[in-house]
Amino acid sequence: MGIMLTDTKLQTIAEKVNHDERLTIEDGLYLFDSPDLLGIAQLANQVNHKKNGDHVYFIENMYINPTNVCEANCGFCGFKRKPGEEGAYTMDSDALLEYVEKRWNDNIREFHIVGGHNHEVPFDYYLNTIRTLKKHYPQVTVKAYTGAEIEFFSRISGLSMKEVLEELMKAGLDTLPGGGAEILTERYRLKMSPDKASTDQWLEAHEIAHNLGLKTHATMLYGSIETKEERLIHMDRLRKLQDRTNGYMVFIPLAMQPRSINAGIKRRTTAYDDMRTLAISRLMLDNFDHIKAYWINIGVQLTQMALTFGSSDIHGTLIEERISHAVGALTSQGITREELIYLIKSAGKTPVERDTFYNVIKTY
Repeated sequence: MGIMLTDTKLQTIAEKVNHDERLTIEDGLYLFDSPDLLGIAQLANQVNHKKNGDHVYFIENMYINPTNVCEANCGFCGFKRKPGEEGAYTMDSDALLEYVEKRWNDNIREFHIVGGHNHEVPFDYYLNTIRTLKKHYPQVTVKAYTGAEIEFFSRISGLSMKEVLEELMKAGLDTLPGGGAEILTERYRLKMSPDKASTDQWLEAHEIAHNLGLKTHATMLYGSIETKEERLIHMDRLRKLQDRTNGYMVFIPLAMQPRSINAGIKRRTTAYDDMRTLAISRLMLDNFDHIKAYWINIGVQLTQMALTFGSSDIHGTLIEERISHAVGALTSQGITREELIYLIKSAGKTPVERDTFYNVIKTY
C-alpha cells in the first residue's frame, strides 16, 4: 500500500514499521503529537492488514456482574456500592441462573464476569459462580475475574495468586478478562485506584495465568489523569510480558466515561484521541494479534472508523452491559447481530464471528 505522509518526521517511523522494527516510547510520543492523524491511521491499517487481512471479529457474549459490593474506592467507578448501601446486591446461584436464563439465546459463546471486590463473601462464592455456570452451560466459555480480582482473592483466601488461579481453573475458568489494568504506572494507581492491585501484581496475575496455560486479555483505561507517556509505558509493559509468554490475545483501549450521562463534551475523550490511541496501540503492540475497538465505549460510528485505524475486533452482540453504563456511557446497551454485520460490511471489511480464542465460527 502506498502511504501518503504529510509529516516528514513520520517517514522515519514508517520506515521502522515497514521493517518490522519495534517502536520506542519516544516514537510513540511523537505519534501522539504528530499533526498527520490520517498518516498514522494508514500505518496502523497497514500493520493490521498484514496480520488480519480484512477480517473483523465479533463474538456473542453475555456480561454478568454477580456483585457490585466493593471494598475498593476507584476514582472512575460509578458501579460499586458499599455493603448495605441502596442498590447493593450479591447474586446467589438461583439469582445468577435466573439472570442468565432471562437473557439467554443459543448463539452465546462467552460469559464475561466481572464484579466488585466483595469481601463480605468468601473466595468459595467466586468459585461457585463459575461452577454453577459451567454445570448449566458447559458449552459456554467462562471469562472471569480481572487481574486485580485475582490479587484480591489471594488476600481474602490466604492462597497465593497461582493457587487462586488453579482453584478457579478447576472450577471451570477458561480465560481472564483484561480489566483492572487501568493505567499500569504506580503514580496513576495511587491516585485513581489505591485499594487495588499494583502494576506489578496485575502483570504477575496475567503472567501466572499464561504460564498455567490460560490465554488472557488486556485493557487500558485512558482519558483521565494519565500522561501520554504513561499510556505508552502501559503498552510497553504489556508488550514485554507478551514477549515472555505470548499469552495475550487482544488489547482493548477503553475511553474513560464521565460520572454522569449529562456530562458535556469537554468531560469526554475526543474522537481524535480515541482514533489516535487505537492506531498508536496497533503500532506499538507489534506482538499482539488484535486491537479491539469497544463499540459500547466509543459508539458505533467511531467503531466503524476504527476499522481503518488498525482495529480487527469490535467486541460483540452484547445484550446488556452495566459497568460503563453505571457511569456516563452514551451508547445503547445492546446491538443486534444484523446491525453488527452491517457495521463491518459497510466499512468494506469481512465480518467473522469467533469464539473467545479467535477460532472462526462463521464468516459473513
